[in-house]
Amino acid sequence: MKAVVTVIGKDKVGIIAMASRECARFGVNIIDISQTVMREYFAMIMLVEIDNLACDFSSFASAMKTAGEESGVDIRVMHEDIFNTMHKI
Repeated sequence: MKAVVTVIGKDKVGIIAMASRECARFGVNIIDISQTVMREYFAMIMLVEIDNLACDFSSFASAMKTAGEESGVDIRVMHEDIFNTMHKI
């Protein structure tokens, strides 16, 4: 199973390291990553594999959101099912 993680906020050193560290802490593997800096704003999308997730999905999403808030960025985690459902509409 997969999920999409978005990270958005003011650019600063360590954002990718923080998000990667949090993923690793929960047994989440980063499959693909795209990031850019638009002027002073940082934007990143990660496709992650959650087959070995060390907790339930909502706990992981909540922990990522909290880690983002502590680092001054907005992190959202969306399960792949949301995209598969949207495709069928």
